[in-house]
Amino acid sequence: MAASRKKVSNPVQEKALRQLGDRLRKIRMEQGYGNYEKFALKHNIARAQYGRYENGEDLKFTTLVNIVHEMGMSLKDFFDEGFD
Repeated sequence: MAASRKKVSNPVQEKALRQLGDRLRKIRMEQGYGNYEKFALKHNIARAQYGRYENGEDLKFTTLVNIVHEMGMSLKDFFDEGFD
């Protein structure tokens, strides 16, 4: 039996998670990682889970803090662009 994924039914939250995923993808690619799997492996992040985050799946704030840290950024810089 497959584990159920967290579904977000609020359109505002869905939009924010899409923007978050787009921002993660943009930064990863700017850092020279064309493939999300290589980025995840290099930074000790669960490969499949990281891919889901880039696709807009909900994540815990502490997970986001860890990913942003692995990207070598501050939260301020991370949220500086790509969000309404």
